[in-house]
Amino acid sequence: MQEKRNKTGRNPKPDPAVFRYTVRLNEEEHNRFLSMFEKSGVYARSVFIKVHFFGKPFKVLTVDKTLVDYYTRLSDFHAQFRAIGTNYNQVVKELRCHFSEKKAMALLYKLERQTIELVRLSREIVELSRKMEAQWSQKSV
Repeated sequence: MQEKRNKTGRNPKPDPAVFRYTVRLNEEEHNRFLSMFEKSGVYARSVFIKVHFFGKPFKVLTVDKTLVDYYTRLSDFHAQFRAIGTNYNQVVKELRCHFSEKKAMALLYKLERQTIELVRLSREIVELSRKMEAQWSQKSV
């Protein structure tokens, strides 16, 4: 039998959860419960309890804050590196327009040295990222 729907409000659920149970925990059990709940990544305590109680599998996700921070900084650096690449041609054009040939060549030489240093640094970062990924994949196994 289907319930009549009012013109306002929510649609009624086909199988509403109406039964409620109360469980009392001491402080140690409560702390253990909260720890398990936080590790599970489930959005609600009631959902966590139902999943755990009925034996359905659930995932425990752990987030390594240092790894997240590392990749965030690496992404920021990569964005800056790309910005330098897009501005490189504009810098060369401006040097040729506003400086004498001798002065422009001297500045281009300095720019070239800094670019080589930037490429070296970029390769070092890529190598560090590979090492970090290798260490992280060993931890997760």
